[in-house]
Amino acid sequence: MATITSLVDTTTTTNQGKPGDTVQINGTAMATTTRVNFGSAAVTPASVTATQVTFVVPNSAPCSGQVSVSVTSSAGATSNALPFFVIASPTTTALSVGCVPAATGGAVTLFGTNFLTGTQVGVGTVGNVAVTPTQSTQVAFTAPANPGQVGTVSTQPVTITTAGGTSPSGTTLIDYYLAPAITTVAPTTGTAGDTITITGTGFVNVANVTFTDSAAATATAVFTPISDTQLVATVPAGLALGAGTITVATCGGTSNAVAFTVT
Repeated sequence: MATITSLVDTTTTTNQGKPGDTVQINGTAMATTTRVNFGSAAVTPASVTATQVTFVVPNSAPCSGQVSVSVTSSAGATSNALPFFVIASPTTTALSVGCVPAATGGAVTLFGTNFLTGTQVGVGTVGNVAVTPTQSTQVAFTAPANPGQVGTVSTQPVTITTAGGTSPSGTTLIDYYLAPAITTVAPTTGTAGDTITITGTGFVNVANVTFTDSAAATATAVFTPISDTQLVATVPAGLALGAGTITVATCGGTSNAVAFTVT
């Protein structure tokens, strides 16, 4: 009678896997195997030798859980059974942040289900990040930089790959932002309450406009977006007179500092 000594999923190299994976059954006296018993399902072997039988996990496998695996010979004798664990497919539901700087990437937590056997998080065309989840519903990772980005904002799908497969793409998205850049401010001098037109690039979802005065004190200005290349800001009160600067910040980072004099 055949004796099974181990089960090895060729994708995960463990006794865990998903429908469609090829599994090696290792043992002895298996040359006459005609059927693999995968729980209540009868599966035709893909290959048979005296010491190894291979089969493909059927699509009828449960979504998750333990299944007993044995082999039956042409004479009707059935071997001992060993457990195989079907791993549920992962899903993603949300991210801790909606955007990161394209120049540096950043820390992100991915939320979803069935993460425990996860090996990597994929960030669209940007790249993959190795992970070792300790919780089924979340995993922290560092989104890689996207140095080749051309547009101000690049939206990328975030997925996770586990023993149960790869989560659907497009359900969870992250935006990469290029840093804004100021080209001109007009006028270049002003007093509290004056409006200043700031022109540049990357003015998408601006977080703040900051005035720094001659004493290196800072103040956040009220501003109105005009377009992705222009906004209007009001000179804040309380700034020291003299030469200072203006910067613009978005999720992509803080712009260059452009000279502005408070009068």
